[in-house]
Amino acid sequence: MKQLRHNVIRAGLDALYFTGAHHVLRPILAGVGTIFMLHHVRPARDNMFQPNRHLEITPDFLREVLAHVRALDVDIVSMDEAHRRMVERDFARRFACFTFDDGYRNNRDHALPVMRDHNAPFTVYVASDFAEGTGRLWWEALERVVARAEIIEIVRGGAVLRLDAHDHAAKQDAFNQTHDWLRSLGSDAEVQREVSALCARHGVDDSAIARELCMSWDELKTFSADPLVGIGAHTVSHCNLARETEAGALREMRESRARIEDHLQKPARHFAYPYGDKAAAAAREFAMAKELGFATAVTTRPGMIFAENAGHLTALPRISLNGNYQTTRFLSVLTSGAATAIWNGFRRVDAA
Repeated sequence: MKQLRHNVIRAGLDALYFTGAHHVLRPILAGVGTIFMLHHVRPARDNMFQPNRHLEITPDFLREVLAHVRALDVDIVSMDEAHRRMVERDFARRFACFTFDDGYRNNRDHALPVMRDHNAPFTVYVASDFAEGTGRLWWEALERVVARAEIIEIVRGGAVLRLDAHDHAAKQDAFNQTHDWLRSLGSDAEVQREVSALCARHGVDDSAIARELCMSWDELKTFSADPLVGIGAHTVSHCNLARETEAGALREMRESRARIEDHLQKPARHFAYPYGDKAAAAAREFAMAKELGFATAVTTRPGMIFAENAGHLTALPRISLNGNYQTTRFLSVLTSGAATAIWNGFRRVDAA
């Protein structure tokens, strides 16, 4: 099903590109700005099985994106500057922001040199448990489990389900089914318990992944000293806030900012919702971010920034730089706003 979805999206992007419709629609649908969403930036890997490929792009593709944005005569600005422009309704020039979720070490090692070459500011949203080396990146752990397993056993709907994982196609299907099952569980504690049990059965140390992949507080302090780098909050545990009680969600958001400010001695004015889709962040969470005084908060809902988004600063959409679609022709379509406008039924704001 996910492969079918990818194929449909790719076909839609190709249709917009090859018909030239995106050129015609750009003046109408590109809005006043774009907030790009990234996760990993690292060299391409040779592994056949990469179910989290959508969360990474190569440094070369990041260079292409930056060059493309510059060629459009768009200002690349910090989230602070984007906030100022939206509050003051200063839309004389279009802007673009680059945002990176989770705090991966490759943001420093591979993204920062590229951003420096283009003098492009960017924001990294840090989940503080990841920086402390105690967090659990369960989607990374699941990939490692399925990569080494021949059979995956999960309990779904009260029944034991045995999933074949003997070859690449079977592994992809097993990962997708297990991932969807985990996302359907009622709490993040349940997700962590089930993933940790899988890891224990298949010899994967899920406790070490955050230390392996994410910057520590000491690393973040040095990294954030670069004038191009801004640090935002991304909760303490990278939880699905919509599943938390109101008190729990507020605590996750407030404590995340407090830890960042304590360790880095810099304000964390901006926030990103983990997962960020409608099942993880909606009206309640948007109101909480506003109540806590965050200047902006970003979702993973797809969309361009329009003047109307200035009234919904804690429900901002982003454009995903998705590792499944690293082709130059798609860049022009994505930055035109045509694809996300169709996705959103031509609504400019989706903040419910």
